[in-house]
Parts: sequence; structure tokens; C-alpha cells
Amino acid sequence: MSENVQSPGVYVFPADSGSRPIEGVGTAVAAFVGFASMGPSEPTLVTSWTQYTKVFGSSFAGGLLAHAVYGFFLNGGSACYVVRIGGDGAAPTPVPQAMLGSFRIVAKELPEGEGSAISVSVTEAPVPEGEEPSDERFTITVKRGGEVKETFEFPPKSGKGSLATVVRQSKLIKVEETGAELATLEPKTVTLTTPAAPPVLPAKMTPDVYIGSEDERSGVKGLAAIDEVTMIAMPDLMGAFERGAIDADGVKSVQNELNAHCAEMKDRMAILDAPPGLSAQGMLEWHTTLNLDSMWATLYHPWIKVFDPETKGTRRIPPSGHIAGIWARSDATRGVHKAPANEVIQGAIALESQLTRKEQDLINPHGINCIRVMPGRGIRVWGARTLATTDTQWRYLNIRRLFNYLQESIINGTQWVVFEPNDDALWARIRRTIAAFLVMEWRRGALFGLTPDEAFYVKCDRDTNPAESIEQGKVVCEIGVAPVKPAEFVIFHLAQMASGVSLVSE
Repeated sequence: MSENVQSPGVYVFPADSGSRPIEGVGTAVAAFVGFASMGPSEPTLVTSWTQYTKVFGSSFAGGLLAHAVYGFFLNGGSACYVVRIGGDGAAPTPVPQAMLGSFRIVAKELPEGEGSAISVSVTEAPVPEGEEPSDERFTITVKRGGEVKETFEFPPKSGKGSLATVVRQSKLIKVEETGAELATLEPKTVTLTTPAAPPVLPAKMTPDVYIGSEDERSGVKGLAAIDEVTMIAMPDLMGAFERGAIDADGVKSVQNELNAHCAEMKDRMAILDAPPGLSAQGMLEWHTTLNLDSMWATLYHPWIKVFDPETKGTRRIPPSGHIAGIWARSDATRGVHKAPANEVIQGAIALESQLTRKEQDLINPHGINCIRVMPGRGIRVWGARTLATTDTQWRYLNIRRLFNYLQESIINGTQWVVFEPNDDALWARIRRTIAAFLVMEWRRGALFGLTPDEAFYVKCDRDTNPAESIEQGKVVCEIGVAPVKPAEFVIFHLAQMASGVSLVSE
């Protein structure tokens, strides 16, 4: 490299180090598809429960999305995308209103834009000269955007007429009786606000509503444009099945499409829910009819019970949202290579059904991850398998997610290779870059082996890049890694020794 030097002196110029570090991608961004009381239908990033309620509203009767998102953040999740479905079936937005004593004050029209809020103030009316003071005379002032628009006196000078009659000529508000035996009015100022309206959940659902469209950024397919997503859950699918809005065949169709989406994207996993109320044998029969042998999907059983803010009691919900939060928590504390199991489910009060070890023995070989009550240790996830039953190398969830992480990190970190001169120098730089990244993962405990040579290899040379491959503009790099498998079965052999016998020979 020649530098333009014109006069004597000492010069420092930046030099290319020959390799560029690869940064690990995020692994804990969830996506949820379901019903919300308001909000956009395209994928929307949410980073806290408070933000979710501001954009999509809180929980409501019949909806499970809010419970799932709350469980995600409660269990350690930090970011998720929400896709609202069924927006066309939402109830009309109620007009702003407020209670003034025992009267309901309702806006006659929706305020437009910020700073146009309607407020109503009740103050004691001034006492006319020569009259006795009275605490039963009031002045009603109506403001819009902080500016006084209307003023009314109550009771009217005629002494006849209700509050509704007095403000009948108002262009901004109307008054409704609430059915109270005695209508009361006292000095107070209220601002009319719009209560969130829960959606009218459709009586019948078709798989297309959940599957959506990539072009319209709706449903599951709308998530194709969001590269950061690593896990997807659809809790309201089972909610619709529970209330009879979609049949079993429709549920299986949606879950198969969700699995196909994850398999096509190759960077995310599906967290599937099963129907409620299934026994271990019923769960096995559901798995059989689902007919899903996949490394891209997981299935958890049974449902959990959580606190319901609407009824102030408990309700059962599918566990997928809480499970997604546990994946995120495990990734943050231990790393994506650690199986997200033997973890407490925060927020779970009880389980819909208690599983015994024999029942888990029945369904665990089929990749169904159980949730069990461990006496003295809380409610824990007690399984970390995918639904891959024939391809056993992808049996474990953490192995599939580790490879997703490695693949995405290497792809993102080697974009600089494109259009570089395809020669030995480039191949050497690629080897150094990828090897340096894998060494860091080995030191973090993600790869098996006492030395880096045992943990991985990177081959990018004349053997992987023959002349015909170079002519086609290809650079081929072969990478092999030895992932750490989870200790799913811990076996101790205990032997009885003869008492009083010395083991030390003299």
C-alpha cells in the first residue's frame, strides 16, 4: 500500500489486521401473534409490559395474548414483536367519558389530536346580590384543549329541569343518568377519557387469519421481514380452539404453517401449545395426530394457572409466553448453549394437571416437554427437546438454537467477504475470523472439548475451493463444531460395601 508522502517526517497510517471480529447475534427476541384490544396489525417492537399496555391495551375476557406477553417479561424477556390479528372484528372505540358524582358525562364527538381533550368543571355558583348563599347552585364549565367553550348554570333560573336538560344545548357533551337513586353533584373537575374496548372475538376463525401474508406484514408470515426474531408463540390459537372458534384440524394446520415458517427462515423456533385438559395419554394422541417431526418446533404440557386481573382470581393459560421468557432468561444468565430447563416458571400459581414420573416416561421420548411441580422447588420446566424424533442429532432444543446462533453470527460477521479477491489470502482471513469467534464460544462453554482443536475445525483452502468453484464466484468454507449436549439423564451407581473391612492394604 503506497501512501502520499511529500515531506520528511514520521507518519502513522492504519493497517488492515487481516481479520475482522464476529459479534454474536441476539437469541432472545420473541414474537407473539394474537388478539389485542387495540394497536397496529403489523409486527411492532415492544420492550416492556408498560409499553405493551400503552400500544395494545391490557388483558380482557377471552384473550390470551396479554397474559403471554406479561409472562414473557416476568420470566426474563426484554424484547418482543407483537402481531395483532382480528383487528377488523374490534368493537367501535367508545367515546370519551367520565363520572361526575352520580352522572356520566359523555363527549358528543371524538377529540381530534393532542391538546383537544374535553374537561368539565363544577364550581359553586356566585351568590347574586340580595340572595341567601346556597350550596345547591353550581356553574358547569366545559373546556376543550384548556379553553372555555361553554358555561351552564344549574339549576336553571326556572328552577325546573335536570342536569341533562340544562346541558342539552351543549355541542360538546351530554349527560346520562346512571340509575342511582339520588343523583348527586359536587364541586369537581374531570377530564373525559376513552376506555379501551375489548375486541369482539370472532365466533369462527380460519387458519388464514393466523397465517397472514408476508406482503401485508400480517400474521405469522408477516414476521419474515423481522430478522431479529428467534422464537414465536401463538397463545390465542388455543384460546380460539377452547371456545370452539376453530376446530382441531384448523389448529394443526396453523401449527404446521408456523413450523414451516421457522424451517424456511432457519433462525427461529416455534413454541407450540397443546389443547387444555389433556391427560398424558391424550397428549400423546394429540402429538400423533399433529404428525409433526421437526427440529424447528417445541411442545409443552400442561397449561399453567396464573392470576387474572380481570376476575381477581386465577385462570388457566397455555404456557408458551412464560416459556419464551425462560428461554430469554437462560440465554442471558447462562448462554444459548444451556438447555432452558430445570427453570422455575415465574407467575405460575399452579398447573392444570399434575404429571407423575411414569406419565412423563410415556411422553418424553416423543419430544413433549413437561412442566412439573417439584416439592420445595416450585413449578419447573422439566424437558428441553424439540419435536425431532427421527433425526436424533437435533433432538435437544439447545443444540438447535446454538446452531441457529452460530449460523446467524457467522453470516452477519462475514459480509465483508463478498466481492473480495477470491484467493489464498482471503481464505486465510476467513479461517482466522471464524476460528477466533469459535474459540470465544468454546471458552464460554458452548463447545465440547479440552482444546479448541477438539471443539471445532474451520477448513477454507484449495481443497474446498477448487478452480471450477472459483470460476463460479464461490467461496466454500467448511465448519465443524462439537456442541455440548445436556445432561438429561443423571445416573449414579451405588454399591454396598462390607462394613468393618479395611480398604488399605499394608
